[in-house]
Amino acid sequence: MSIRTLSVLVTLLVGTCTFAQAQQTKPMSIEVFPFELEDKSAGAGIIPPDEYDRRYLSESAQVAKDMLSQSGRFTVIDVPARDTQAAAPHGLRNCAGCEGPIAKEHGASLALLGVVTRVNRTEHTMFIRILDAETGKHVSEGFTDLRMGANYAWPRSVKWLMKNRILR
Repeated sequence: MSIRTLSVLVTLLVGTCTFAQAQQTKPMSIEVFPFELEDKSAGAGIIPPDEYDRRYLSESAQVAKDMLSQSGRFTVIDVPARDTQAAAPHGLRNCAGCEGPIAKEHGASLALLGVVTRVNRTEHTMFIRILDAETGKHVSEGFTDLRMGANYAWPRSVKWLMKNRILR
């Protein structure tokens, strides 16, 4: 076998391996649902969620989307929030994993749900889970213990969870 033939074979082999690796690392599609607030504070029945709560919930979902996209492992599927509200009027957190079938219907292979639990006005916990849209099985999940900071701190909690639990 000549050196030229060997060189061509090695080039073909490397090209084939590179193509196979590219096929295996194709990003997974994921739908990130709007983050939900579960208010367990003493003021829950008196003080309804306000524009700041909605803003920081939205920012929290956006942080999750950005980090998933930037990881190169996921392609985020964007679907208007109103589509999910009709399917789960009392929140996805209360529908026993219904976010999986909803994400599948929207063309995603994974579903991410984030829930902020307000303990009081300056403390919260956060839960994020990713389900396989086809099977409903848990792919990843993370929970923060008690976190200091009012609603402005929710996006920071998402960043911590994504970095230390979900994307590691």
